[in-house]
Amino acid sequence: MTLKRRIAVNVSIAFSVIYGISAIFIYISFSTFRKEEFMERLEEKALTTTKLLLEVKDVDNQILKLIDQNTINKLYNEKTLIFDSNYKLIYSSIDDASVKWDVNFLQKIKKHKRVYTIEKEKDVLGVFHIYNNTDYYIIIAAEDKSGMSKLEFLYQILILSFFIGTTLVWVTTYFLIRKSLEPLDNFQKIITSISINKLNTQIIESSKSDEINLLSKAFNQMLLRIERSYLAQKEFTSNASHELRTPISRLTLQLENLIQQGGHNENTLNYLNNMSKDVNQISDLINSLLLLAQINASNFGVNFQQVRIDEIIFQVYEKTIKNFPDFQMNFEIENTESDLEIKGITSLLEIVFANLFKNAYLYSYDRKVNVIIEDNPTGNIQIRLINKGEKLSPEEEKKIFNSFVRGTKNQKIQGSGLGLRIAKRILDLHKAKLAYAYEDASEQHEFTLTFPV
Repeated sequence: MTLKRRIAVNVSIAFSVIYGISAIFIYISFSTFRKEEFMERLEEKALTTTKLLLEVKDVDNQILKLIDQNTINKLYNEKTLIFDSNYKLIYSSIDDASVKWDVNFLQKIKKHKRVYTIEKEKDVLGVFHIYNNTDYYIIIAAEDKSGMSKLEFLYQILILSFFIGTTLVWVTTYFLIRKSLEPLDNFQKIITSISINKLNTQIIESSKSDEINLLSKAFNQMLLRIERSYLAQKEFTSNASHELRTPISRLTLQLENLIQQGGHNENTLNYLNNMSKDVNQISDLINSLLLLAQINASNFGVNFQQVRIDEIIFQVYEKTIKNFPDFQMNFEIENTESDLEIKGITSLLEIVFANLFKNAYLYSYDRKVNVIIEDNPTGNIQIRLINKGEKLSPEEEKKIFNSFVRGTKNQKIQGSGLGLRIAKRILDLHKAKLAYAYEDASEQHEFTLTFPV
């Protein structure tokens, strides 16, 4: 999850939780307020009815019931019961509604003075009243239609506003954060496009003192330091190449002349030949290092052209057999509908196959390599180079594409340990993949090159 989405989600979740808690608090508060208000109405009605019954002597039960029935503040589905101190019912309203009661409930009323319960859809209130030193128990029940409808309406409003508000906050928060972090996206695009040939690229700085601008300034300073280090390294590489290649070339020429003069005994001739091989190996190592540095430093992308990969393979094979006449290649094209053209640089691709062919020749049992060109499942061109040879150790297999890595069993074979590293680096430049595998049953090394089409 991106930083923008993570911030937007966290802010939105925090709002949703806070709003949800607030909505619950509002609902509970209003529900409590409704209950207390309705209890006051019930108590007022109960005491009024009791006073009429006890204080107005001319009012009998029938008249009281009529008054109770036609009162302006009549409660919905109301039922009123009045008991004397002996728990005898002395008054009951004419409503058809019924209220459950027993002596225990009346005793509870006396103990707590006021008892509130809910019976189905009714609010039931029990009130203890003393008149002329006589105890009276009043039970009144009614439905709070108005209060419950208001509570239901409030519930719907809170639910609707929660979903609408949450949706608006989620959408608004995401777009606001996206807008706020847009400079960070631009920053990411710029630094992604920076390569070793664009170290002089500068991130645009603003007059603001926010974190993104501070990050831009710090990144520009880092690029400046990297560019200076790279220029110093490049200058050193150029000077070292000139200083090293000149004496090595002289040594090679002098050794060749000395060997060609003849007149040496066998030991001296062997010694000179070994020296010549060592000097040539040093020369190859210097050339490989310089080539690797050039690949890392140069921008070859502008020189990419459409080239046929099969033609490059045959050209490299012809050059290889001049140095290794007993080298053999078996070439096959299988299950491919491609025209075998890729975008690349011929000279660099020739180096790739030259290193792979040399590797196959030096580290194989029979001096043979099988080259198979085919389409992989994704439609890209896949080239497999297969040769039989001794298995590497697991540790060596993991580091096969690293610099200066050579098998412990092949130390007698001349090499710099840079061939596969250079091939891998060139293929990376072409956005191609190089993979290695070994099959124990057939004792085969297999290098797989995958080129995008």
